[in-house]
Amino acid sequence: MKCSLTKSLIYTASLAAFSISAPAFAEHKDVIGSKFIEGCTLPQYLPIVADFNKWGASHGYKAQIFFPLQNDDVETFYWVGTSKNAAAFGAAWDAWRDAQSDSSSTPAKLQARLDACSKNVSRNSYDAY
Repeated sequence: MKCSLTKSLIYTASLAAFSISAPAFAEHKDVIGSKFIEGCTLPQYLPIVADFNKWGASHGYKAQIFFPLQNDDVETFYWVGTSKNAAAFGAAWDAWRDAQSDSSSTPAKLQARLDACSKNVSRNSYDAY
C-alpha cells in the first residue's frame, strides 16, 4: 500500500510540474517540400523567402529554408514556416489565400515568384513543443 501511495504521489507531482511548465499552446510548423524548377537555384530563391518574411512579419509567420546536405532525396528542400500557434497560422493562411484573388497584392506577386522558381511536392503541419 505504501509503495502504491508513493508512486501515486510522484506521478501526481510530475503531472502537476509538467502542466505548469508546458506551454499552453504549441508553436506551429508549416513544412513544405519543394523542388526547383529547371534554371532556378537557391541563390535565386532566397530573396523570395526574404521578401516573403517581410510580409509574414506582420502576420506572425516566419519562414526558413532547410536545404539538404545529407538526405535520401537531395533534390527536395523544405520551407519551414513558424507561427506562434495553429490559430496564428490559420489567420496568416487566411490573409495569404484571400489576397491571391488580387494579382497586384504582395501575396499574389510573391506566389507568382515562388511558382516560377519551385514546385511543391508535399506539405505537412506540426505542433512543436
